Amino acid sequence: MEIGSREVAAAAVRLAISPDRPTEKAIRQELAQAGILSAAVDFGGEVTASINKIIEHAVVAARREGVIADTHRDLGAVAGASREALSQIMNKAIGLNVGGKIAVARAGDHVGVAMFFGIGLMHLNEISIGLGHRVI
Repeated sequence: MEIGSREVAAAAVRLAISPDRPTEKAIRQELAQAGILSAAVDFGGEVTASINKIIEHAVVAARREGVIADTHRDLGAVAGASREALSQIMNKAIGLNVGGKIAVARAGDHVGVAMFFGIGLMHLNEISIGLGHRVI
């Protein structure tokens, strides 16, 4: 089976919604066996002030886990997909805190970034997911 943008996007979403580290690790192993490289990182903070940090976390996690190479092209693809995913969440999150997980998945030329965040104050959270894709 050829792995394309749909499979990579689904892998990123699946990893982003994983509830804990052991489940995340099992999903990453399963994805690796299917030929999909992946990385995930938790994030929390005030969204407007943290835009650069959120994108940076995605890029650093992808590079650290070997999902992308340390090239301008690869770094830019993850940063662009992260910005797209974040833009889908921003309208709900402006001025509020977010907390959740950022996941990056790659197979061949396809890179997907999914962000799964709880948005809100205290225990009054809205849930949102953003998804971005780039081709390297």
